[in-house]
Amino acid sequence: MTACTQPGCTGSYADGYCDVCGSPAAPTAPAAPAPATTAPAPTGAAPVAVGLAPGRCTQPGCTGSYVDGYCDVCGSPAPAGVASAAGPGPRPATADGTAAAAGAGHPLDDGGATGPAGAASTRTRGSSRLDSTALGSRRAASAGSTVTSRVRSSSTRMRAARLGAGLTRVPPAPVVDASAAVMTDPVVPEDKRSCSVCGNAVGRTRDGRPGRPEGFCPRCGSAYSFTPKLGPGDVVAGQYEVAGCLAHGGLGWIYLARDRNVSNRWVVLKGLLNTGDADALAVAIVEQQFLAQVEHPLIVEIYNFVTHDGAGYIVMEYVGGVSLKQILKARMRANGGSFDPLPVDQALAYILEVLPAFSYLHELGLVYCDFKPDNLIQVGDAVKLIDLGGVRRLDDDDSAIYGTVGYQAPEVARLGTSVASDIYTIGRTLVVLMTEFRGYQTRYVASLPPVEETPLFVEHDSLYRLVAKACAPDPADRFASVDELRVQLLGVLREVVAQQTPGTALTSAASVLFEAPAVLGSTLAWDTLPALRVDTSDSQYGRLADAAVEDPAERLQLLASAPQDSPEIWLARGRAALQLRRPQEVERCVEAMLADDPWEWRAVWLSGLSALQREDFPAAQAAFNAVYGQVPGELAPKLALAVACERGGESVVAESLYRTCAGTDANYVAPAAFGLARIRRGRGDVTAAVQALDLVPSTSRGFTDARRLRASYLAEDGEGLPALGQAMASLGGVRLDPQEEAQLSVQILSRALTLVDQGGPRDDVRIGAHAARSEELRDGLEAAYRRWAATEDDEQRRWSLVDQANEVRRWTLR
Repeated sequence: MTACTQPGCTGSYADGYCDVCGSPAAPTAPAAPAPATTAPAPTGAAPVAVGLAPGRCTQPGCTGSYVDGYCDVCGSPAPAGVASAAGPGPRPATADGTAAAAGAGHPLDDGGATGPAGAASTRTRGSSRLDSTALGSRRAASAGSTVTSRVRSSSTRMRAARLGAGLTRVPPAPVVDASAAVMTDPVVPEDKRSCSVCGNAVGRTRDGRPGRPEGFCPRCGSAYSFTPKLGPGDVVAGQYEVAGCLAHGGLGWIYLARDRNVSNRWVVLKGLLNTGDADALAVAIVEQQFLAQVEHPLIVEIYNFVTHDGAGYIVMEYVGGVSLKQILKARMRANGGSFDPLPVDQALAYILEVLPAFSYLHELGLVYCDFKPDNLIQVGDAVKLIDLGGVRRLDDDDSAIYGTVGYQAPEVARLGTSVASDIYTIGRTLVVLMTEFRGYQTRYVASLPPVEETPLFVEHDSLYRLVAKACAPDPADRFASVDELRVQLLGVLREVVAQQTPGTALTSAASVLFEAPAVLGSTLAWDTLPALRVDTSDSQYGRLADAAVEDPAERLQLLASAPQDSPEIWLARGRAALQLRRPQEVERCVEAMLADDPWEWRAVWLSGLSALQREDFPAAQAAFNAVYGQVPGELAPKLALAVACERGGESVVAESLYRTCAGTDANYVAPAAFGLARIRRGRGDVTAAVQALDLVPSTSRGFTDARRLRASYLAEDGEGLPALGQAMASLGGVRLDPQEEAQLSVQILSRALTLVDQGGPRDDVRIGAHAARSEELRDGLEAAYRRWAATEDDEQRRWSLVDQANEVRRWTLR
């Protein structure tokens, strides 16, 4: 295979496309002369269309624009020479998504944390058992607040992604030939026959007599019919020639037809209304005309609305792929009839890809209503949302609501549909795709199964937090928008992929909510945790620049004169109060923000920092745990919670969180690795502590601290001369303070000399440049004492070190 020519991509071309980034293979033969509307492209790049608006996507039919090198709608990479709306940016990191088993003693393994029987602990490791600060509906109820719905979203910034997001690979689905998709015997199985009005079972076998495909429901008297109304050769509206039935849906049979007026293209006819009332039919068609205005590359296109023999039909694009439901059924058949869920990374990739379609509908004031695995089709390496029959306007209080038991939000029957109810269906669909969700239409029809009964939730804590928020019983507790969900889902996907490929952290990804963490060898404190990014859409954002002074007291005075108390003003005041160590003033800021918006997790983050500063570790754990639940795809709350747990005695939870941070993002490797090392050394596992420090790359600002700590751990707690040899090797190639280097060298060589004097020399071991023999170690120790003495300003101390150097000096004839 040929290596991919895209900058920074490690993939190869297979079947004409890169198996990592998905870009088309560069042409291997000279291209024909470009037409007048095409500019010549650089070698190995796709031609660039001239006449398109700068930054507009060049993919056929796509309405998106290139942002940071990728289309914000279809996700395709920008061809060379095409301007990007946000300028050129780094390509996303790639990973093949193949699970790799961690070997014994792996730096990110549990490092010895075991249960009573010595088995690796999984239950106590999860942060879900910790207390969590009340937020959202729970806080509003306990405080007697009058705020009953979301008043703002604190996460409105996002970046688009393609299928797999450049992080994992989803196997492409073959294109299904339209003629082969027609059913040879269009019959609805008896166990699938139900009244469309009351849901009662109809048309079933009784007393040995087969059920009737047509009749009346014995419960409500409504007519039912499972017989196709159209047959092969029928022509609808003088234009659409029926080829046969594709499937049976909630409104009757769905047909495949050819459009005689447009190149005999394949189209789909779906029943809209079956009534003998011509006026009612006309009204129904008018009410659905808005669907023809929906144009998005991820949504099936509506071509027309027609009538035939008293029935109305939607004419839509034929999508020749397979639904996620069909993919699940195929996996089940291949698994011998047992349920085989999608790999977590693939399930997340499918949902991540389709979310822009929901954002588009919501921006148009529409809700999809009936999302489920049946309604998402994969064609090649793309997906498409189909079946718009249930789409309705947000302000529509009269028309029928279509949904599916097990997916529909519990409040829909009472309050109607909303953006929040769509988000609920997305969360439920995700759970069905990746778990054997038994009872999702019965016992757990309005809830999730317990964490302890769901291994996937135990294994992926962030994933559980994501679906728990998306499927919250109270719609106000869910993600406020699909964009907000998408940002967090992408973060969770990064974690899942990183967990599948342990030992190699993904490249750093800039968070839209938090700054990068500080890199320190010591324990992180409240003021070295990742800072919140300022929300530039805040009404008082400009006021913050006026108060940008060094002195926190002066800053507080300037902020007090702000004309309006916005969230960013309260956060800035709280931060200044923290610097002045005024906890009561911090609490006042927190309470003011939560009184205005009980869902404002940034206020709880501020309270967590205050609790950490006061060393009230249970309160800090509760605060950071609540923030983690609100933004489960972010690493900053996990790092903060890890620090609070480490200092508060919850070392098992802290270690699990540190491992997640260290394995997911390059920005978090160093601070998380230091945390892992502290915890592992604290329980006496020096080997695992050293492995954690070895995670810090040489390019990190924390590398010198990591090597220094490595040497110190091995010198103080390591076993035998080989450990001391490693300790001395840790000092090589790094710049240390001369006095610190000399002190560590003295510590290592002194201990090595003692071991050699007690147990004899070891010719197979070297301590730095010296063999593990008494004479050579004495030479090295003497030199280290003299280097140390040269760094001392105190004359008394300096002469004392010279005396110690003379004491260890070996005997000579001179």
